[in-house]
Amino acid sequence: MVGCHRNDYVRDFTPLTNFEALWNIIDTKYCYLDEKKIDWDGVKKVYEPKVAEVKSVVELFDVLAQMLDTLQDGHVNLYAPFDVSKCSGWYEDWPENFSSSILYSNKYLGADYRMSGGFEYALIDDGNIGYIRYSSFSNAFSAYGLLYIDAIFEQCKGIIIDVRNNGGGSLEYSAQLAASFFAERTITGYISHKTGPGHNDFSEPEPFYTDPENAPIDWSKRHVAVLCNRRSYSATNDFVNRVKMAPRVTVFGGRTGGGGGMPLSSELPCGWMVRFSAVPMYDAEMNTTEFGVDPDVFVTMDSASMAQGRDEIIEQAIAHLNKFLK
Repeated sequence: MVGCHRNDYVRDFTPLTNFEALWNIIDTKYCYLDEKKIDWDGVKKVYEPKVAEVKSVVELFDVLAQMLDTLQDGHVNLYAPFDVSKCSGWYEDWPENFSSSILYSNKYLGADYRMSGGFEYALIDDGNIGYIRYSSFSNAFSAYGLLYIDAIFEQCKGIIIDVRNNGGGSLEYSAQLAASFFAERTITGYISHKTGPGHNDFSEPEPFYTDPENAPIDWSKRHVAVLCNRRSYSATNDFVNRVKMAPRVTVFGGRTGGGGGMPLSSELPCGWMVRFSAVPMYDAEMNTTEFGVDPDVFVTMDSASMAQGRDEIIEQAIAHLNKFLK
């Protein structure tokens, strides 16, 4: 028996009990086991002997976290009072495609950029382009603020929306902002729900829409470039998936990080919580978005350009937007 704290008499910290509980939660509720071709029974054979040898709650946590890491899913976390696990590898091995020092240099945002809600924005390229940096879909924005931004961007040939390194947040904000670029209600994806414990027990996919009636502003007639990278995750992954369907939007950068499954949480006997992807989402052609969404134009920030203070992804977006006359 692993030692526990003085109030833990209401919890069961038996290592194998918690291992079995966690393994079963993923086995019956996680939505991507077959999609990712994961042999979950084989994973059990690897980690069960390791759990039998743990001597402390910290060791138990580490072994369970290692097991969850096989899912390679940024929406999978184990929460204990002393730590939170995270899956690694889903973005570390990809080009970073972002430099805050270059972005905030005088060539781009500079020091005099404006802020509205979660947006940082400025006129760039000698006033030809309106640039908006949106770093988190957890940050609220308003129609009122966007109207002011629109007035400042009135003479611009186009708008850049930069969601690189945006780890996600609210799917509601994602849907609302994406709706700003559509002139009509459009199916932009599908969603399914778990109906049973089997790996393939899902409901029939239901369409979800991006609807301009929900938009905070009408930018459907503006030419827009959206910038993303591998760390554009979760709600940002959803945003990129949606805006790729908008007629005047072009996406630049690298593949997004994925996170196409809506997460749920369950509790282990010891009281720790596990978060996991439970509701799979797909694009309009029923392709899973869990592995990321490809841009329309792949661009990588090379070291030579960065040494010159150039953000090649922004530069290609500028060149694209400058093709359009006001």
